[in-house]
Amino acid sequence: MESYGKYNWKTKLHEIIYEADTPAGKLFDVVLLIVIVASIILVMLESIKSFDERFHSFLDISEWVITILFTIEYILRIITVKKPLKYITSFYGIIDLLSTIPKYLSLIFIGTHALVALRALRLLRIFRILKLVRFMGASNQLSSALKASRVKISVFLFAVIIAATIFGTIMYLVEGEENGFNNIPKSIYWCIVTLTTVGFGDIAPQTPLGQFIATLIMILGYGIIAVPTGIVSAEYTKASDTDSSKKLSDEEHKHVNTVIKNTQSCINCLATKHKDDAIFCRKCGSKLRI
Repeated sequence: MESYGKYNWKTKLHEIIYEADTPAGKLFDVVLLIVIVASIILVMLESIKSFDERFHSFLDISEWVITILFTIEYILRIITVKKPLKYITSFYGIIDLLSTIPKYLSLIFIGTHALVALRALRLLRIFRILKLVRFMGASNQLSSALKASRVKISVFLFAVIIAATIFGTIMYLVEGEENGFNNIPKSIYWCIVTLTTVGFGDIAPQTPLGQFIATLIMILGYGIIAVPTGIVSAEYTKASDTDSSKKLSDEEHKHVNTVIKNTQSCINCLATKHKDDAIFCRKCGSKLRI
């Protein structure tokens, strides 16, 4: 078996970067969150032409500093795991790479400056930071509610698509091309815009019957908007009520809480969600801590 003492610095660095069980790990996540937010603010300010012309040098230097910091972090994440390819090909590994390389590409290739917009992908990294203990319970509860709701929401969206197709076809027959409903897809587009109460106004019914149908669609739209929210809220409340109504022993309560708050990450396979007192990885069996 590999000696962990020999690779103590890698193990320690892994705990800081991938976990939040230690003060250093928590500090790393907080600093990372601040840098990500600062980076997104810079991206937004750079898109303002007048601001960019006035502070272009500052924005460019700041972005280079942030890009270098993210590059160092990306390299450290690779060298602190036993299977670097596992991280590189993971969801967050790809996000980290895509949000870092645009700045370097702008030096090599002309016309790739537009790719800097990919830096906004760094916002997705915030979900990784939700492993902070204070957020774990709430994020797990919300995640469970969304998973429990996915089938109901999928059926609901399918029903909305069917309704939009039917109403869109009817409006095409009622209004016709002379009133802007040139074809069925465009009529369906109008129906979806109306159902969602967006109302761009680029197309509008002109006949009395068409206006009456539009009125029904608008009223239906108010009910449709509330349904997904209601489904998720019901599942969220159900999960909370279930947790509070369970009669668990003190030992069971302790077990539930430690599972929810654990942030350990396997140095070998990057697996998470281990028990708080776990010594070995639940997937590959590698040792988690020294």
